[in-house]
Amino acid sequence: MAEIIQINDIKIPELDIYARLSEGQLAHYFEPREGLFIAESPMVIHRALDAGYRPYSMLLEKSLAEGVPGRELIARCPGIPVYTARREVLEQITGYALTRGMLCAMYRKELPTVEQVCRDAGRIAVLENVMNPTNVGAIFRSAAALDMDGILLTHGSSDPLYRRAVRVSMGTVFQIPWTFLEPAEEGDGNQKSGIGGRLRGLGFQTAAMALREDSISLADPCLQQPGRLAIVLGTEGDGLAADTIEDCDFTVRIPMSRGVDSLNVAAASAVAFWQLGRRP
Repeated sequence: MAEIIQINDIKIPELDIYARLSEGQLAHYFEPREGLFIAESPMVIHRALDAGYRPYSMLLEKSLAEGVPGRELIARCPGIPVYTARREVLEQITGYALTRGMLCAMYRKELPTVEQVCRDAGRIAVLENVMNPTNVGAIFRSAAALDMDGILLTHGSSDPLYRRAVRVSMGTVFQIPWTFLEPAEEGDGNQKSGIGGRLRGLGFQTAAMALREDSISLADPCLQQPGRLAIVLGTEGDGLAADTIEDCDFTVRIPMSRGVDSLNVAAASAVAFWQLGRRP
């Protein structure tokens, strides 16, 4: 059975992980071992548990702990402390109203290797320096829904297990394999990027999403031919590095109308995944 602890003092150290530690501090909480992340809302917590993530502690509204959703989650997390409080107390702890009134601190897992993510994949996404956690979460949700088999990220990208990314993804960060590329595989802006070559070595052709005159249309039939294809998306605003584009097999753009030059990277990812997720 979980230990139910009623909270009245928001300053107790056990609540630091929910209220006072940064995302980076959580990620390195048990350094050198993997740290913690925060899952928010019953559905997201259930998806994390389904994917094998282990709970560390839980924080939820007292009324929810006594209701069906809370009892179901608590039953799945035996042996951990479960902190409960009135809604107004929790809003003081977190600084905002909780989504569905539940937070769960969970242990991170050791990340898979690039080879493991790519081993059985036919379509993957690569995120180069996508820094906004909202965009990362939205891309994961689209990737899971639209037949991507995995996601690789450069270290300049936001961590998919940051609280906002997890929440926006609706827990799909737990359903699709992902990992970070090693810095040597990313390129440094002064030499030819390693992304295209790294993925070609794993049997993928690469499609850089970029606004260039030599870009081909997303609907070009040649993009349906590769058996294994990596869709490479760049940072908000600046897009992909020039070296990365040069290192890819295709340069691809989404046709626009009414003078619009581009879509937000998360919206562009959904369009690209829908079109390119189809297999030959």
